Amino acid sequence: MSMPSMVDSDAVVIGAGPVGLFQVFQLGLLGLKAHLIDVLPAVGGQCVALYPDKPIYDVPGVPLCTGRELAQLLLAQARPFLPLDPVSGGCDQIHLGQLVSQIEAEADGRFVVETDRGLRLRARAVFVAAGAGAFVPRTLNLPALDGAVNVHYHLDDATVASLSGQHVVISGGGDEALGAVLALAALPADRRPHAVTLLHRRDQFQAEQELDAQVRSLLASQQVSLVVGMPTDAVVQDGRVTALSVLGPDSVARDVPLDHLLVRQGMSPKLGPLSQWGLSLERKQVSVSAATFESSTPGIYAVGDINTYPGKKRLLLCGFHEATLAAHAAAAALNPEAPQHLLYTTTSPLLHQRLGVHQGH
Repeated sequence: MSMPSMVDSDAVVIGAGPVGLFQVFQLGLLGLKAHLIDVLPAVGGQCVALYPDKPIYDVPGVPLCTGRELAQLLLAQARPFLPLDPVSGGCDQIHLGQLVSQIEAEADGRFVVETDRGLRLRARAVFVAAGAGAFVPRTLNLPALDGAVNVHYHLDDATVASLSGQHVVISGGGDEALGAVLALAALPADRRPHAVTLLHRRDQFQAEQELDAQVRSLLASQQVSLVVGMPTDAVVQDGRVTALSVLGPDSVARDVPLDHLLVRQGMSPKLGPLSQWGLSLERKQVSVSAATFESSTPGIYAVGDINTYPGKKRLLLCGFHEATLAAHAAAAALNPEAPQHLLYTTTSPLLHQRLGVHQGH
């Protein structure tokens, strides 16, 4: 079996949340190319996965934005260093839906970063911007569901397309589940599921009041059905779930037929393989130098909520500060012969060139 081909880069950034995106931007300003990896199917990290539409008030210069809006602003800012392919429309430096499984140091000081999907990147520096860990969906803990092709955990475009004309059961009672119900109900008739059933352990939701009211309205008009109970087993045929066995409040188990199961029960941060990378950890956080944000392994840096140091504050704006200093520390370590002049985006022709800014603008 041949090994996957290796891709060389100056840096690999693990985590495509706000701090990871800003890390790519800061590295790009310093002339360092970075690849970006995240286990989630979209950029934005926990801002998009956990509170995409909730307001954020403490980003400097941005009085108010949502998590989704912030992620898009940061992606647009980093776009000069994450260019889009004119043919595919994608970016070959962004790798989503992939979990970093291992990091190995080579004799020349570079690192080989490998994911669970076989991607292999070789970089001179690694930046861990993984928030509280890799955010993975909470599951129903039913072994029968493992590997079923019609069980979904994210409501991305491909999933939405597969649900057209189908009976969809959505499991959950929080913002993620109720938001999915509203998103599917708002689709044009030719793209909408034939039927949507919301499955929750009780007839009370843990969601924003407005979301709750909107879903209650859909239930009252019978556009959406509600099944109350706990799933205890699944019927699987030819790799597809065809029904869930649900234990109701009356202690009677009933089968709920379905074409697709969408599990929206929130996300849970897990250190996962990170705990095996040989980094010094303190209470499940990576210990770093407050001057360079380098970990106990030279060449591996940690920024954002994943790190710890004396005086650490788990605030988004602190993560931006850490990413800036980490980028400068890495640039100095990787290019010790180069002069370490501090350049400013307002006046530097070199930075304008890297940003693709035309002179006079």
